Amino acid sequence: MKRVSKTALLFLMAILVITAVSSLVLNTSKSKVASENVKGESSKKTTPKAASNHEKQNSVTEKVDSLMARMTLEEKIGQLMIIGFQSGEMDEHVQTMIKDYHVGGIILFDRNMKSPAQVAELNNHLQQLALRNQHHIPLLTSVDQEGGAITRMKDQVSYLPSQQELGKEKNAEQVYDTAYRSGHELAAMGINLNFAPVLDLSNIDTRSFGKDPYLVNNYGNEVIKGLNDSGITATLKHFPGNGRSDIDPHKETSSVEANQLDLENSDIYPFKKTIQNVDNNRFFVMVTHIKYPAYDKVNPASLSPIIIQKLLREKLGYTGIVITDDLEMGAVNKYFTPREMGYKALKAGADILLVCHTLETQEEFFNGVVEAVQNHKLSEARIDEAVKRVLTYKLSAINSTYSDPKLAERIVGKK
Repeated sequence: MKRVSKTALLFLMAILVITAVSSLVLNTSKSKVASENVKGESSKKTTPKAASNHEKQNSVTEKVDSLMARMTLEEKIGQLMIIGFQSGEMDEHVQTMIKDYHVGGIILFDRNMKSPAQVAELNNHLQQLALRNQHHIPLLTSVDQEGGAITRMKDQVSYLPSQQELGKEKNAEQVYDTAYRSGHELAAMGINLNFAPVLDLSNIDTRSFGKDPYLVNNYGNEVIKGLNDSGITATLKHFPGNGRSDIDPHKETSSVEANQLDLENSDIYPFKKTIQNVDNNRFFVMVTHIKYPAYDKVNPASLSPIIIQKLLREKLGYTGIVITDDLEMGAVNKYFTPREMGYKALKAGADILLVCHTLETQEEFFNGVVEAVQNHKLSEARIDEAVKRVLTYKLSAINSTYSDPKLAERIVGKK
């Protein structure tokens, strides 16, 4: 009896060990399955988000392709122009350029801007007119709001120190805050594009942050962030850097006599680093009218395929929108006719022609580009490349075409 009891006891212990091991194996298996299920669920949860972003990009691409398939040559060329006009109202000049020439954007100056509410109303009317065109494409509404001497509606907007003042303060946070505040006010008035920051290197020019290319790059990036965070697209200017010139390109041409290595380690450095480190869809690049014989002995930068395509696009890798400086400036209009300049700038690689003042000149630019395509001086493929960039930007970045005039009055200039 005693031996039987020991045998029974050993048998019972064996059963308990087997049960424990089986339980452990089962639990481990369940945990693994559960873990795989969680991973599966996690993948299922993240996939729609990724798909959504992919679908959004595909949607924009499809819309752009569909638009371009339905656009005439003239409608495409119009999208490649930003124009200025003379009054504070939607006058005959600007109506003609939007309705008949299908222009893609407007630039405002003090002559157009009387009060925050008036600017908001003007931009609303301009956008409404553009959206009534067949393809319902919104406008780029732009301004030069650099700070200091280049401040529109200076007596009504918040105080904007010059870039030189900000550079001397050596306070990156202040640079960001200034750009954000300025962008917030511009957005309230219906503006979506600012031609700033200036990345030219100079200790003399009040429009420059200074001579140090590293600081200029850093502060330029703070301006881009501040403008972007307030809903405004920035513009780097004046590529490839005109800080060495003491001649005003509004009046006359000039040349920067420096070799390529010198330029790329100094003047071009802020542009290069920004292009490398910041999403190229968050800023445009404005090309100057100054000559750089180290790259192109004949053409000013704005008309140079070597500077725009070889240097800016290929060597620096810029993929965003290239815009010319104002093509009515003396640096170019003394040496080229409007009918020449427009197609030469586009052929060189510019995506947008900036023509700031007169209706007659704007019509000449437009007609010159049309003729150049028809006469095979400029390919329609080059037009399509530029139009695709502009439309992709517009459909991706312009989220609203209405601004509340009352809200603009409350926001602009009010701390």
